[in-house]
Amino acid sequence: MPSLDMSHPDVMDKLVSLCKRRGFIFQSSEIYGGTGSVWDYGPLGVELKKNLKDRWWWAMVRSRDDIEGIDAAILMHPRVWEASGHVAGFVDPLVDCRACKGRFRADKLEDAQCLLKPSKHPGEYTACQLTEARQFNLMFRTFMGPLEETASVVYLRPETAQGIFVNFLNVQQSSRQKVPFGIAQIGKAFRNEITPGNFIFRTREFEQMEMQFFVEPGTDDEHFEYWKDARMKWHHAIGLSPDRLRYKAHEQLAHYARAAFDIEFDFGGTLGFQEIEGIHNRTDFDLGRHQEYSGKKLEYFDQPKNKRYVPFVIETSVGADRVTLAALVNAYREESVPGEEEGRTVLALHPSIAPIKAAVFALTKKDGMPEMAHRIANDLRPQFPVDYDETGSIGKRYRRQDEVGTPFCITVDGDSVKDGTVTVRDRDTLKQDRIAADALAGYLKERLQG
Repeated sequence: MPSLDMSHPDVMDKLVSLCKRRGFIFQSSEIYGGTGSVWDYGPLGVELKKNLKDRWWWAMVRSRDDIEGIDAAILMHPRVWEASGHVAGFVDPLVDCRACKGRFRADKLEDAQCLLKPSKHPGEYTACQLTEARQFNLMFRTFMGPLEETASVVYLRPETAQGIFVNFLNVQQSSRQKVPFGIAQIGKAFRNEITPGNFIFRTREFEQMEMQFFVEPGTDDEHFEYWKDARMKWHHAIGLSPDRLRYKAHEQLAHYARAAFDIEFDFGGTLGFQEIEGIHNRTDFDLGRHQEYSGKKLEYFDQPKNKRYVPFVIETSVGADRVTLAALVNAYREESVPGEEEGRTVLALHPSIAPIKAAVFALTKKDGMPEMAHRIANDLRPQFPVDYDETGSIGKRYRRQDEVGTPFCITVDGDSVKDGTVTVRDRDTLKQDRIAADALAGYLKERLQG
């Protein structure tokens, strides 16, 4: 159910418009009328999402010695999905409406709108004619090879986790890791959702950032609590407001889980608190099932203790697209500016994830100012993503950069050409500093760390 807490406004429609106008996110295949709940990341969107993925990879892999990274294939042996339970159990209950021809999840009717009367839920309007619920498998199915027959059926993976589990021994033995250790992956997954929606929150093609941490049975509770705490700290570190984040325990556990918590973000409006990451104690279910179905031992030999066991798994699973949307919603502001009637729209993104770190302006297109501004931009570009803009008034250029979340704007004016100093304006405080142009790199580096 969407949260009834409306303390944060609904900015989704405004955000969708901004994202298209400024090159963050476009509807896929738009010139053909679009593809339902499939989105393309534009120049700024791909940078924002990459920055978030890089922050995750640094926190989970680069900064640690007990987690290894992999990039497993999207297409896997079909028996993988039998072992994982996806072929038999990865289903949602589906109902059709004979009146409006709509299709809805039977267990989520309270979240859907009747297509004939949007103020009602499906089944509430007098004209509704809902069918009995039937089970619908969410995996996309295709065929490998030239023949479309049962023997050549493969699936687009619905999650990235299974690619980690089947490579458990490959990674452990090649990296010589000892339990406890983890395997991390960022990659695409696909789910044929019945009712996708809410922009990039629920889509049919999406990206996951997952880490599976393998531990000795009996130590799983302490590792679960560690990762539950560590993952919340990461969301704080990328700039998400603590008052918009919360834990939510699963009321019903999945077949593989011993414990499960979601980290939820308050998207505002009627969407409210929704999951952006899950932390799960998957026990030895996955390795045990793959051991059973493959006939291959997936045990770990603990040499100091002289014993073998199938490790338990603590999973952290983040939706890269959902975190991107959370960062955008969290950052969106409409503010009044002293001395201006129009005010401004600003994305107050954490500097470390902002797609553009600094913009460089020449106050006018004469007296050597553009040449100096170009030199500064070219000098900074090897170290930071930098934009050069000389179109329109300084005020309009500031507003354009505010709207895409650029933390700093650098202006070259008449004095700059004479004394080598420039004005640096802070996006959030609007404060302006006058500094030497050759000190810009150090000035930005100090303020962009985080």
